[in-house]
Amino acid sequence: MAVPGHSNLRVQESFPYFPSSADAGVAAPVDGRTPDKISSSSIPAFATVSIMETKPNSPSIDSGVRIGHVHLKVTDLDRALKFYCGVLGFELMQRFGSQAAFISAGGYHHHIGLNTWESKGGSPPPPGTTGLYHVAILYPTRASLADALRRLMAANIELDGAADHGVSEALYLRDPDKNGVELYRDRPQSEWPRTQSGEIAMYTRALNLSDLLSE
Repeated sequence: MAVPGHSNLRVQESFPYFPSSADAGVAAPVDGRTPDKISSSSIPAFATVSIMETKPNSPSIDSGVRIGHVHLKVTDLDRALKFYCGVLGFELMQRFGSQAAFISAGGYHHHIGLNTWESKGGSPPPPGTTGLYHVAILYPTRASLADALRRLMAANIELDGAADHGVSEALYLRDPDKNGVELYRDRPQSEWPRTQSGEIAMYTRALNLSDLLSE
């Protein structure tokens, strides 16, 4: 499906948007690729559980802890680098022949590792198996997310979808190895939707891509 006014930008026809919690009768899980037509029985049980009910008794993790990097199995290192560096613009920090490469933004040692140690010439895992759902790449501003969208358009890469989650705006796609990739920017915390009791209340609604491209 072409986006009006942007003939070279395509989003999958089947891209789903979760109904609002009021429509579904329960709190909707957050992701840009969830089925469009659902019943309350098809929503994962965790979606209806209060955050307060799932908090462990142990002390909270240090607030300075971050996810430092993700390491992906790929079938062809050059092909993966053409996507992550050639399209998205990550910088190659170190490479070990055809076996592994480490890439980053801003000179960090690596935000993403790519390797063929166990996957050279392999195929993506079939549906119904566990593993990585997607890797999410956080952009610092809305303008930088718009730049990412323009890069995808220039490379004729189709989106799986695009969503406004209240707390963030996100683009969903697949890398050459069919790994799920989310490109997103956070809204300021003061703008995050919350329940009356103060808990975060994320949702999934259609993201206006034409508006994003106006940045």
